[in-house]
Amino acid sequence: MSGKYDVYKGQTDEELLRRLRDGESGIADYLVEKYKYLVRQKARPLYLAGGDQEDLIQEGMLGLFKAIQGYQEDRDTAFSTFAALCIDRQMYSAINMSQRQKHQPLNSFVSLSEPVSEKELRLIDEETPEAIMIHQENVDRMHEKIRQALSPFEYQVLELYLKGYGYQQIAQRMEKAPKAVDNALQRIRSKVRQCV
Repeated sequence: MSGKYDVYKGQTDEELLRRLRDGESGIADYLVEKYKYLVRQKARPLYLAGGDQEDLIQEGMLGLFKAIQGYQEDRDTAFSTFAALCIDRQMYSAINMSQRQKHQPLNSFVSLSEPVSEKELRLIDEETPEAIMIHQENVDRMHEKIRQALSPFEYQVLELYLKGYGYQQIAQRMEKAPKAVDNALQRIRSKVRQCV
């Protein structure tokens, strides 16, 4: 990320958000660009659990946008932590909704330029440091449950997959046939769904 965003480098997210509140344009775009890797990273394991990757990314970007709009410094939480929480919440809500309405796809378009409702911002604002800690503990518990359900080979495949490696790259790194990696990912998907 360079060029037009160089002007924001060396400043904390919190400083930039203060400037955004004061009406400086361009900062929201910079923060979306800066954190979209986090959205993609968080979408990968949820895709394994049965979500549609592109729809999950879209939901995650909406969560990131809500974080940018709703962040309050007086909560004593770093923006990156708050953003991760908002992204997770948005994706999990979308998956829960799609599982409740299995006949309807999770593909309704949400424009990031639409204003966020007051109700949605209030829900985010109610997040306390304790709630964030509980959320992290739940994530850690889920991670451990998944780790125990997988064989050592499957767990290695999963770790590489979550780091962004494709089938071929995983196969090369682990010196296995691509078909073995493909089969492992199918088993992983099934086991992750059971854990979730």
